[in-house]
Amino acid sequence: MTSEYRHTPVLLAECLEQLQLETQNTFVDATLGGAGHSLEAAKLIGAQGTLIGIDQDEVALAAAGERLGSLPDGQRPELHLLRGNFGDMDDLLLQANVPGIDAILFDLGVSSVQIDTPSRGFSFKEKAPLDMRMDPGKNTLTAAEIVNTYNAADLARIIRVYSDEKWASRIADFIVRERERTPIETSDQLVEIIKAAIPASARRSGGHPAKRTFQALRIEVNAELDVLRSGLEAAVRWLNPGGRIAVISYHSLEDRIVKDVFAHYSQGCVCPPELPVCVCGNTPILKIVKRKPILPTEGEIARNARARSAKLRIAEKLA
Repeated sequence: MTSEYRHTPVLLAECLEQLQLETQNTFVDATLGGAGHSLEAAKLIGAQGTLIGIDQDEVALAAAGERLGSLPDGQRPELHLLRGNFGDMDDLLLQANVPGIDAILFDLGVSSVQIDTPSRGFSFKEKAPLDMRMDPGKNTLTAAEIVNTYNAADLARIIRVYSDEKWASRIADFIVRERERTPIETSDQLVEIIKAAIPASARRSGGHPAKRTFQALRIEVNAELDVLRSGLEAAVRWLNPGGRIAVISYHSLEDRIVKDVFAHYSQGCVCPPELPVCVCGNTPILKIVKRKPILPTEGEIARNARARSAKLRIAEKLA
């Protein structure tokens, strides 16, 4: 494990502006990481506020605790740092014993420290065991198990759907063929298989050829899309009237789920148009604050390359 949890918060100023934090607010950072967003949020809600940080990673929680604990007494809110997955939001907020929340932030995707720590197996740039579990203590499914046991059709489906990889079927076939010869246990083994599967002409553009397949495996290992939907729905339930939810996503699948959840809860009457009066009684729960996502500036992208694909969406709980 790295001794320093490095975290450059993406779209920090934009998140703080849109969340409209005030003193005494209860703020939830559903993806605490190194507390880059939370450190600034804490200063806004102050000593009379409550900050709840959620993360699966013990290293992240320890580093965040140090950073937030270093705030002066007059700035430091009541802290609840909870180990867990935001898919279990209901149980986690019950632990914090709060009646409701005023703002919540989801900064999705794998954190920098997980990518940069070879033993976690997230990176296609380092030789490491094929793991990719965000919470090894609770999750038993690893990327190695997927590539060595899933059939070719399932592998191709995962790679295609979760990463939009045009060579998904060919990559899956190459994986199955290679594992018949020897188990695929390390990231460098898998990278070489992917490179062999993708024609040389296609490898010359679009970044590292293994990037999309590694993303797909990470999503499958951690059931990220199912967890995201359940976490967002729980957040909507816990928001106080006027409270806001901010979500930073990094790929189209995440962004689509965020848009779908926001659209669902912002929908009013669903009666057929031919009915003269509404009989469904459906009323909107959310108001979408901005129809188009907020994107990072060129300056931020230059400072932090991982911000390049970020999209920030905001919604507000109605009374």
